[in-house]
Amino acid sequence: MTRLEALQVTPSQDHTTLSPAQKRFNSLIKQIAKQRQTLAAWAKNTEHYRQVHAETVQPLIKQLANGQRPWVFALDAALDRHALTPAERELLREMIVEAAGELLEAHGPDADLDALFLKHAEIDFATDQRERMREMKGMTENLTGLDLGDEEGLASDQDLAERLRQAMQRQAAEQQAHLDEKNAKRRKTAAQQRREDEDHQATQSVREIYRKLASALHPDREPDAGQRQAKTEMMKRVNQAYEANNLLALLELQLEIEQIDESHIANASQERLKHYNKVLGEQLSGIKAEVEHAEIAFRMEFGLLPSVGVDPRYIGPLFDDVLSRWVDALERQQQELRILDDAKATKRWLKQQQKAKQRRENDFDFPMF
Repeated sequence: MTRLEALQVTPSQDHTTLSPAQKRFNSLIKQIAKQRQTLAAWAKNTEHYRQVHAETVQPLIKQLANGQRPWVFALDAALDRHALTPAERELLREMIVEAAGELLEAHGPDADLDALFLKHAEIDFATDQRERMREMKGMTENLTGLDLGDEEGLASDQDLAERLRQAMQRQAAEQQAHLDEKNAKRRKTAAQQRREDEDHQATQSVREIYRKLASALHPDREPDAGQRQAKTEMMKRVNQAYEANNLLALLELQLEIEQIDESHIANASQERLKHYNKVLGEQLSGIKAEVEHAEIAFRMEFGLLPSVGVDPRYIGPLFDDVLSRWVDALERQQQELRILDDAKATKRWLKQQQKAKQRRENDFDFPMF
């Protein structure tokens, strides 16, 4: 039996059913255990995924990036080489401007790409970026009602996103300060006072367990050198759990040193269980936030969209799918380079690109109510 299982409350001979507080306690520690496992899976499998990704996917990404520049110039050559309709030429010019702009933004100044961008956009890349960022800044300010400051230092989408994040933080801080000021002026209701008392009692319950552990494990009170070292390590764990308000870890430590037994929670008063459940509920919310943050960090690191399902316990199938997508992208790039050498194949390819563009535009063309 694990220490977590030992904390579970089971019906006694005198009581065949558990009280609501006992059921709540069992439910909370089971949920926390599940979230712990998920968080551990993220930590373990993300590192493995990172290593395999670096060994197999990163070379493909690099190869694709290296091929992107020749691909852009191949698009330009196709304009001069093939007899295309005005619509086909316009589509090809749009693709050149978009791809050249992405390369310039990703890799910095490049005289040949700058010239190619200017040739088809009829404006240099730096000016285009300033105008685009000005428009994006204005749209963002209109949508959010936030002031994002002047345009100095806004050179990329990342700069704008960071400026927006800072503005949202300032707004949240101002709103909280305003709310705190209002609450300070408002007399406490009976319900508010009761919640504050419950918070205090819950904190006291955690502090009481900490004090019992500290009293039993304080290394300065241990004359034996070997035991003193062991207690020093245990106290580190106790302090870490207490600082994190990790009630479950503190209870598990009490079980570990046999300060409590399996009947401790079952014999606890309903009032004490209520305080425990409050702390455990907060602990569960905290670990859920950690799990969510781990998933967001994983998605951001590897460029995975929200539509891509991710389970940290089964990252193998996800990796196979990602690898397959990059292999397909590289093959598609190489195939398109061959297509652009042939006039008829180029026209068929441009027809497919026009249909894809229309589908993307239709995705955003929805009625406003």
